[in-house]
Amino acid sequence: MAEGTSLYDRLNALLEAYAPRDLYRRALTIMITPVVLLNILFAVVLVSRYLDNVANVLSRTLAYETALIVKLYEDSDKSPAAIARVKDYAEQSLNMQFKAEPGTTLPTAKPEPVLAVIDRKINAFLAEDLDKPFVVDARDSSGRVAVHVQVAPDMTFVISVDENRAQAVGTPLLLLFMALSTLVFMAIAVVFMRNQIKPILDLTAAAQAFGKGRDTASFKPEGASEVRLAGEAFLDMQRRIARHVEQRTTLLAGVSHDLRTILTRFKLQLAVFGKGPKTVALHEDVNEMQHMLEDYMAFVRGDGGEQAASFRVPELVQSVVAAIARGGAVVEVKTLPDLMIMVKPNAFRRLLGNVTSNAQRFAKHVQISGEAFDDRLWLYVDDDGPGIPPHLREEAFKPFTRLDEARNLDHSGSGLGLAIALDIAQAHGGDIALGDSPIGGLRVTIRVPF
Repeated sequence: MAEGTSLYDRLNALLEAYAPRDLYRRALTIMITPVVLLNILFAVVLVSRYLDNVANVLSRTLAYETALIVKLYEDSDKSPAAIARVKDYAEQSLNMQFKAEPGTTLPTAKPEPVLAVIDRKINAFLAEDLDKPFVVDARDSSGRVAVHVQVAPDMTFVISVDENRAQAVGTPLLLLFMALSTLVFMAIAVVFMRNQIKPILDLTAAAQAFGKGRDTASFKPEGASEVRLAGEAFLDMQRRIARHVEQRTTLLAGVSHDLRTILTRFKLQLAVFGKGPKTVALHEDVNEMQHMLEDYMAFVRGDGGEQAASFRVPELVQSVVAAIARGGAVVEVKTLPDLMIMVKPNAFRRLLGNVTSNAQRFAKHVQISGEAFDDRLWLYVDDDGPGIPPHLREEAFKPFTRLDEARNLDHSGSGLGLAIALDIAQAHGGDIALGDSPIGGLRVTIRVPF
């Protein structure tokens, strides 16, 4: 990282590197992370402070009451009647169970569990308040906390209380409630955020479909006001683009009609003159003008307003190859992926036919192959012709560009061959790239999404 970068920039870079990429997960992370951290912090503070204080108070109280009972016995005459009075005081006044076991000694102390916080606290406070040997059993068979005190060599007291007198037994339930409440909040956040993100995803899908030339009539702006405004802006943009294309097509259709009328008159006049040495050049010029006019219209028309439909790739390619073969050309079709693709059929055939015909015109051997990965169809048109130098490949896609070095990809000489193909590919959400062919000439790579 560059020197002088602020802590804020470093934190942003760290978050950008590890945060989820999509908006839905990022929004959930922003909503849920503070709540989870707050609950964790609350749990830590609750356990380390509040529960520790409660445990101290309960353990101190238990130790004090146990020492009091032993003190009462020590100050008595230790007769059975005195033991009975001590028992009555413990059970009636202190709500503790008391049992005197003459002729017994302390039981063997059980090993303390690793997390036996209560056991250690009770032992510590009893050690301060009692001068008699004792054993604490915080988990006896009845689920009570029992303290065994050796009050005399031949006498043991067993003093026990309910578990909630010695520790905060509701803590696990409280922590469980916190965990469940967090999960419920997360579920609510997931549902809420999904409903908020869905209009954005719908807008994204509509924009992608529009970019691929597919129908977006089902899209309707929904969601928050900002998302609705973005959706309405998208629809306005779509209408403006459609109106622009329609106006352009209408204008060029009128120009085409007028020019074709003039060309028709030229042809009629040439027909009157008949064919001869003096009219050969005129016939060639008229035919070239006819081809150029058709190319101009094809460029302006683009996909022609077609609706996309699903086609199997091998069948679509074979139909283009068959049309080219009727003109006497031979194109080899190699391995193609057997999958369905959503395209505008006539426009896509024009794209592939244009590229393949031009490859055949400048080469002896033309191959078509393909594969599918990254959710795209990759079609390769390879030839063994002269190719196009790398520094001219980008220039070859510009309309009305004629390449003087190597070859011109437009047989009519209008310079629209690759421009038309690229325009159609981009209308399907794809693109075209030029490269070196493995068979020696030019490779035209056509990429379109499924």
